[in-house]
Amino acid sequence: MATQAQMATRPTRDAVVEQKLQKLRELYADAPEIGKVALQNGMADIAREFAALTGATGVQSAGRVGARQGKVSELTALLQIAKGGAKRLRGLLELVEGNFRGADVVGTLHDMRFVFLENDTKLLFATAYDGEWDAYIDDFVTKIPTSMDIFFCNLEGWPGIRHPKVKDWLVQHQITADAWYVANPNLTVAETRRLEKVGAAVEEFLDTIA
Repeated sequence: MATQAQMATRPTRDAVVEQKLQKLRELYADAPEIGKVALQNGMADIAREFAALTGATGVQSAGRVGARQGKVSELTALLQIAKGGAKRLRGLLELVEGNFRGADVVGTLHDMRFVFLENDTKLLFATAYDGEWDAYIDDFVTKIPTSMDIFFCNLEGWPGIRHPKVKDWLVQHQITADAWYVANPNLTVAETRRLEKVGAAVEEFLDTIA
């Protein structure tokens, strides 16, 4: 049986959901017909998702800049490539064949993406990592400073990872994501790897006794 407190919160939650649905209807009032139809067909699912969001923690600040969900934060930067930098950086990325073993040393890095834009004049650099922004940048400074300078010297104005103003430079170029999805926001890199090892051990054990 529902408690009085639970019963009291239901109208408020329903009201919040309905307000969001009404706002969504208004936003899509001038959408293409295919969008209007899709919205109508998906309204029940959207309502359930809005209800699940009500009272949830949601996206928070990663610190100085960026967004965080649970234990995982994002860094998205749009950077101007220096003269000749695109050729060097693209060639370097091809040579490493996507194996950034140095990133494993950092220990908090979930993923990292390099995307060349506008005829190789700009670079989209994006990562997901554990914890707060300042601590994450400090990890790069202390753990893989040489690798950082080899990569980022190809970007306009890069001061060097050990430069006292390097964080200010990063902040100038970082853009906080407007929306961002994390499948497992409460699992750090270390916890994910631990679970993988446990899962592998369990599978090996089951294979042994089968």
